[in-house]
Amino acid sequence: MIVDGVFSGGGIKGFAYVGAIQALEEKGIKFDRVAGTSAGAILATFIAAGFNAQELEEIFDELNLKVLLDPPKLTREFPFLKWLNLYRRFGLYKGKALENWFLQKLATKGIYTFGDLPKDSLKLVASDLTNGKIIVLPDDLHHYNIDGSTFPISRALRMSCGLPFFFEPVYLKHESTESVIVDGGVLSNFPLWIYDNGHKKRPVLGMKLSSASEDRAPHEINNAIQLFEALFTTMQNAHDNRYIARRHEKNIIFIPVEDYSTTQFDLDEKTKNKLISIGKERTIQFLKSWSPVW
Repeated sequence: MIVDGVFSGGGIKGFAYVGAIQALEEKGIKFDRVAGTSAGAILATFIAAGFNAQELEEIFDELNLKVLLDPPKLTREFPFLKWLNLYRRFGLYKGKALENWFLQKLATKGIYTFGDLPKDSLKLVASDLTNGKIIVLPDDLHHYNIDGSTFPISRALRMSCGLPFFFEPVYLKHESTESVIVDGGVLSNFPLWIYDNGHKKRPVLGMKLSSASEDRAPHEINNAIQLFEALFTTMQNAHDNRYIARRHEKNIIFIPVEDYSTTQFDLDEKTKNKLISIGKERTIQFLKSWSPVW
């Protein structure tokens, strides 16, 4: 079966996607077009670049997550200055190491820019905070006078994965203005609307790093930190939850990983394997009764 795939954000919890792709490959399900936000953007890109499930597992198994965290040199020498960098640069980490890692991995498949992929095969979501809008890459780059076909995919991934206050944002210059671009999950954490838009060419299979809506516990809000967490989670999902109807949920694999942290960059092997196992088991269970609705 050939499908279009859409993958939600979820940070480090995205390891669960590796197991999900393993289960799909075993059933002979392949992707023609893919789209995603943040962690989902990473998976979508690697699929579009031609990585199979075995290669994905090897890539993420060998990955030392801590090397992707690159604080400015001055804050490494004087840790207390990280808060000054957060104030001035809007992020604790530069994000260059993350972008370089994307570049190196994609280069092994000869993929550098969107022009190296079949047209419309990959869509990544980011957030333009300056103009208050969702942007789809590479489609919307012409609004910034940028040729999407020559734009580095590694840079687009860094934009889609730029968790606010964690990684420094990416800046896109346009005439006399400069747009601040951050994680796509701020405005659309699960962009099912990209392909499930009334003009579908084939079944659209979604993967979401959360439980189904009826299984989610309500937010517990007893202090300011819990209030912020609830605020950010609501902001991430409100747009997408309003879009997703019951008929859409029949085509979505919900992977329940809420108990894991989005930014747990010190993830151990046991936890990595547990996430992969959850992704595979939930996908196998889903496929037993899945009948594509489209």
